Amino acid sequence: MIPKLHYLSQGSSPKEHLENIQKACSAGTELVQLRLKNISEKKCLKFAEEAREITSHFQTRLIINSHYKVAKKVKADGVHLETSDVCPIIARTHIYTWQIIGATANTIQECETVISKQVDYIGLSPFKGSKIKENLEIALGLNGYRAILDVLKTDTPIIGMGGIIPEDVKDILETGISGIGVSDAITADFNSVKLFNELLSASATEEQRHTF
Repeated sequence: MIPKLHYLSQGSSPKEHLENIQKACSAGTELVQLRLKNISEKKCLKFAEEAREITSHFQTRLIINSHYKVAKKVKADGVHLETSDVCPIIARTHIYTWQIIGATANTIQECETVISKQVDYIGLSPFKGSKIKENLEIALGLNGYRAILDVLKTDTPIIGMGGIIPEDVKDILETGISGIGVSDAITADFNSVKLFNELLSASATEEQRHTF
């Protein structure tokens, strides 16, 4: 089961990423993605080990962005691969069988490709513009999410990412998206974790009410 709320780490330095991860875990985030960009594998390993200690203390799941070998070494819960990273099939041969693989996608074609490579979830991005990504593809918005979800009809969980704020959650979930990845809004106010969790949980309760 992939948690519905992912905190994508943010900070002006690796140390700040770790501090923010600790705050997100304290606030009740179920899954954290360590998202250090433009960093060597050796340096990433050092900070990933620290992130693993923090998340283990809070029993929070940890995903490592891009560095699948680091994910294996620190026994993270998985790895998230960007479109320019290694093929998920290759990454799968290097990690433990219980570790999950997420992959970023921006189009129907990219979603279909990563689904065929048996990823465990897709990060459909960006919903809106976000500070955490450079060279952003065109923001998909609600219409883009609807168009892609209507065609895909997949059991693979789709996590919406990119500039999401609490006011967006209800409408995003109505498109068929499974959960959300948030960076800016949580980093700006870690108390918002509780609100995001409540909004996601309210949606799940609503679904059950219609199912039974």
